[in-house]
Amino acid sequence: MAKKTTLEYSSTNINQISKRANVSLNVILFVVCVLAMIPVWLIIISSFTQERSLMVNGYRFWPKEFSIESYKFLFAKGSIVLSAYRNTVLSTIYGTILCMISVALYSYPLSRSDFKGRSFFTFFSFFTMLFNGGMVSFYVVCRQVLSIGNTLEALYLPLSFSAYWVIVMRTFYNTNVPESILESARIDGAGEWRTYLKIVIPLSKPGLATVALFAAVTLWNNFQNCMLLNDDSKWYNLQYTIYKLLNNIRFLKENAAQMGGAAAAAAANLPSETFRMAMAVVTVGPIVLAYPFFQQYFVKGLTIGAVKG
Repeated sequence: MAKKTTLEYSSTNINQISKRANVSLNVILFVVCVLAMIPVWLIIISSFTQERSLMVNGYRFWPKEFSIESYKFLFAKGSIVLSAYRNTVLSTIYGTILCMISVALYSYPLSRSDFKGRSFFTFFSFFTMLFNGGMVSFYVVCRQVLSIGNTLEALYLPLSFSAYWVIVMRTFYNTNVPESILESARIDGAGEWRTYLKIVIPLSKPGLATVALFAAVTLWNNFQNCMLLNDDSKWYNLQYTIYKLLNNIRFLKENAAQMGGAAAAAAANLPSETFRMAMAVVTVGPIVLAYPFFQQYFVKGLTIGAVKG
């Protein structure tokens, strides 16, 4: 049997690591994952622990006294949390779709070298990243010009466009959508819209998925717009509702001694720490569950521009 040459050995082993190194790396990654999951597990377990037991025994990896009182209080009948959850879900969905459409359509012409106004519109969007009108002008425009105060649109419309993501998507278009493909489509008789929908969009899924994920996280965690534009609790989002509930619980517990009677006992027994943990689980859960659906596009985005043999 012929012996392998040095070139053959280098070509076959260039991307391989030894079994010992592979096992070591897997052990290290497993330990890092466990360390990252410990705080999350403590939050989940604490949310299912009785308030008194948590205060006496501290945080544990398994509840000594199991209780779902925090979740009962959170989703009690008449609670504004359910409507806030609905508002947050709807505003995140609508805002993410609107942000993807606006960013994708604005950044695509900026990536084409034959677009005459690309310099002006690039500077126009970039200028808004450096300077803005401030909170007063934002409030006046949203309240008096757009008239979106005390509406669901107040939760997502001001966040439906981002100049930063325009620059990111423009770079993505330049990198992953070659001019030769677009020229071939024009030669075959395809118009601009057909070329964009049939060729550009399929090639841009990793970039659009990235924009969608971060836009969804921003909209889900939105707090300021609700505080400024919505006065009616009917249109509160989840983050602002949690802030209001925590303040109310803290106020009642601090003034329980002055209430007297059954009201004082009820206020003293309100969940505080476990309620915080339950709200953390409720608010973080949907975003954590949504990430695996976008992960395949992130992985594809790492290799989409690679040279394949």
